[in-house]
Amino acid sequence: MSTVDHSPRLPLAPVQPTERIQILDILRGFALFGILLVNMTIFSHPIQAILFPTDPATPWYDRAAEGLIRFLGEGKFYSLFSLLFGLGFTLLMDRIEARGGRFVPLYLRRLFVLLGIGMVHAFLIWMGDILIMYALFGFLLILFRKARPRTLLIWAIILIITPLLFNAAATGLVSLGRSVPEAAKQIDLAFAQTEANYIADMERAYQVYASGGFAEITRQRVYDYASMGPSSFFVMGFNVMAMFLVGAYFGRRQIFQNLETNRNFFRKLLLWGLLIGLVGNALYATIIMPLSLIRLSGPLLLATVGQGIGAPLLSLAYTSALCLLALSPRWSRRLQVLAPAGQMALTNYLMQSVICTLIFYGYGLGLYGQVGTAAGIGLTVAIYLLQVLLSQWWMKRFRYGPAEWLWRSLTYLKPQPMRR
Repeated sequence: MSTVDHSPRLPLAPVQPTERIQILDILRGFALFGILLVNMTIFSHPIQAILFPTDPATPWYDRAAEGLIRFLGEGKFYSLFSLLFGLGFTLLMDRIEARGGRFVPLYLRRLFVLLGIGMVHAFLIWMGDILIMYALFGFLLILFRKARPRTLLIWAIILIITPLLFNAAATGLVSLGRSVPEAAKQIDLAFAQTEANYIADMERAYQVYASGGFAEITRQRVYDYASMGPSSFFVMGFNVMAMFLVGAYFGRRQIFQNLETNRNFFRKLLLWGLLIGLVGNALYATIIMPLSLIRLSGPLLLATVGQGIGAPLLSLAYTSALCLLALSPRWSRRLQVLAPAGQMALTNYLMQSVICTLIFYGYGLGLYGQVGTAAGIGLTVAIYLLQVLLSQWWMKRFRYGPAEWLWRSLTYLKPQPMRR
């Protein structure tokens, strides 16, 4: 008896407008604002500056703005995007398998295209790219495609805790070494040398980005990515992968497809996310500003634990709050203004880099190092509102943003219809 499946297979194609889950576009649109808010400092100042304490001479309003961003922004929005990335993994797998297609080859192609876009972004536009990290960790996500929801959560918790345990062990070893006078001198010399190297890099970055041409800035950009990029994989990578798995868990449970059914789930998540998230991030924002991230210490460990646990939970609280608001007809209509920006989130993310580098870099307006944190918040709001308006105009006329069209066309090896 033949066991060959002769059932018709639907052609593989990107998700159609009628198939989209609107709350996901709203969440992406919301996350775009937070990403720009946090990245604005790195657009306008050397990335090495984040390793050093806040200058005591900084005006009070810039210190207040920095504290606010660290409290409510830093680490929360790439966590939200990571959750949505993991969720998208599950939704895409379900769609392809329901149509009788092979998921892994298509998803691998999708990741390689994203990796290519990320490399262009990192080396030719802005070194603070996260797309390369998403693509590389996306390959690991494939290993979890058959995992049960409970397994996904267990691994997410392990990934969140692991770097905290590593930091605790490293801090303990430094503290133990300091108990020996000669070792303490060597430790201090090593920290001082590392700080001196980063200060030299920072001073060169200020000069090159502010007044250099495209070629000179590109050399600096590649150097900065090579010197700072690997450490970011450790600092952010565990959290990114953990939130990928949380997103996959949400997808397996069909949490976002059934908002009303999961109303109580979102209420509980909002409550615990706020309780733990606000405390952890308040601890982080309060402690971190006068500290060097290079010199391992007890206070730095405490701040790291506060953010390491608090950031993903506050991100989940933001997610839950928007989902609960979306259940209200009045708020649902208001939040829909964010959906077009979320539909072309990749384009908007890349556009933020293009706009900001043209504002700050020497081949643009050359305002590098001249815009404080408070003014940066104002600039963030202005650019974001412009993106929301442009996204509404664009999505009324086209199916995808330009970057989304390219990503999908290369993934499916076929130019996708662009106009509505």
